[in-house]
Amino acid sequence: MKKMLLAFDGKHFSEGAFEFARSINELNPVLLTGVFLPQVNYANLWSYADGMNGPIFIPFDEGETADTSAANVERFENLCRKTNIEYRVHKDLTDFALPGLKKESRFADLLIIGSESFYENLAQGEPNEYLKDAMHGMECPVIVVPEKYDFPKTNILSYDGSASAVYAIKQFAYLFPELTANKTLLVYAKEGIENDIPDMAFIEELAGRHFIDLTITKLDINPTKHFNAWLSEMKTAIVVSGSFGRSGLAGLFHKSFVSETIKDHRIPVFITHHK
Repeated sequence: MKKMLLAFDGKHFSEGAFEFARSINELNPVLLTGVFLPQVNYANLWSYADGMNGPIFIPFDEGETADTSAANVERFENLCRKTNIEYRVHKDLTDFALPGLKKESRFADLLIIGSESFYENLAQGEPNEYLKDAMHGMECPVIVVPEKYDFPKTNILSYDGSASAVYAIKQFAYLFPELTANKTLLVYAKEGIENDIPDMAFIEELAGRHFIDLTITKLDINPTKHFNAWLSEMKTAIVVSGSFGRSGLAGLFHKSFVSETIKDHRIPVFITHHK
């Protein structure tokens, strides 16, 4: 049994994120912990405007937190009981939201976040900096889920030869043996080179032991321009990516791959932080 965290910010409830947890629970029962983060005090945002130079730690609005989260807690509990999910509720975070969530993630196998609702008012356009910090700073893998999607029937394993990409593939297989029977595409695409797939024999040996229906392919495209367009054709997929915003694949594809995929709210994205 896995312990999964489902994070909600003060006033939002992500139906898509809960639905993903429910679907996994149907395949293999989980312990689902609802983490209800405090409402951000937007009046104080100016004090934290240098978030681009480091993690954004914004204090919550204590006066609004209880009122705005109570309904979401009740909704979460009712849905868990209705769908036979073993659950816990954590809502007594009295510190900055992200450090509190980071501690929670240390004691979990997976964190699920709704890409369209997680502190969505902090920024527009590509995934906001608060969401980026959440994906980067957690101590367990993260799945970012749109509100409307089809549960994955295809796994897209993003591979660029880096340790980060390989680590993500392994973590996904370990955490979701229920999904390893899906059709799986291990995709290699890297900007500016025409070499063969790096360490082909090694990655085939590893991935082939975990994924039953595996195809390894090299895309002859510029990933920073065309990868997301190719990915948009995959309607029932989940993308597996290495560390977001660090070296490796997620850094290379920052604009056209991970950020664009999350921003477009098309399919779930599985992300790991490889130290």
